[in-house]
Amino acid sequence: MIEVVRPGPLATVQDLGRPGRAHLGVPCSGAADERAFRLANRLVGNPEGAAAVELTFGGAALRFHRHAWVAVTGAQAPLSIDGRAHGTHAPAHVPAGALVEVGTPSSGLRSYLAVRGGVAVDETLGSRSTDLLSGLGPAPLSSGDRLPLGSAKGLSEITVDVAPAPPLPETPVLRILPGPRDDWFTEDAVATLTSTPYEVSPDCNRVGVRLDGPPIVRARAGELGSEGMVTGALQVPPSGMPIIFLADHPTTGGYPVVAVLASAAVADAAQLRPGQHVRFRL
Repeated sequence: MIEVVRPGPLATVQDLGRPGRAHLGVPCSGAADERAFRLANRLVGNPEGAAAVELTFGGAALRFHRHAWVAVTGAQAPLSIDGRAHGTHAPAHVPAGALVEVGTPSSGLRSYLAVRGGVAVDETLGSRSTDLLSGLGPAPLSSGDRLPLGSAKGLSEITVDVAPAPPLPETPVLRILPGPRDDWFTEDAVATLTSTPYEVSPDCNRVGVRLDGPPIVRARAGELGSEGMVTGALQVPPSGMPIIFLADHPTTGGYPVVAVLASAAVADAAQLRPGQHVRFRL
């Protein structure tokens, strides 16, 4: 059992979400940075989809009421176990009764704390993920919450001492594919998007990242009928300021999408923090 002593700004339980239900209006949700999430689980011998805790901007403290193995990945944040510093991106043993603290990251936004055996909260539609937009899954964690842990029986042995992680770039370059609605914009819209850095607005969460910079100008008047949306879509509202859709995005939207992130770039987008700059490249 894990007791939440302090959740930090936002802590949620996440797994790989609810794929395959968008046609029913059910978003996928799941870990915003799947790359870091999967790594955390591998480090403690879990299946990659085992539920873990996603921390936004650190600041969390968790009390373990039985011994466990944990790993923290993602944003570069200090980790301590009963006050003793421990490296991230590596398995760490937590004695029964110990307090695990994850501090404020020096870079990046989201960290993942995986526990051997996984977090065993109840499933909703086949997933333990918290979806902030739809309200599906467990509520965001609060002080005093208790999280049950799954069994480690039958899991792979822990065989990796550390997984070296490259530092997160100060100005990430996200690769994009144009369209599907780039014809709704002027001919130089994609060139504008790829030639100038954009700044991450404070208005960002698991649903999406709003950007400030040169406006993406429309070539058509009127409105687009609602259509399906995917993770990584760059939707452009009438203001011309693009929004990157992340894990909790709606299943449909009525603003045109000028481009979509390459799948490998979604994890980098999930680590963007307010005030940071980002560039796009075809």
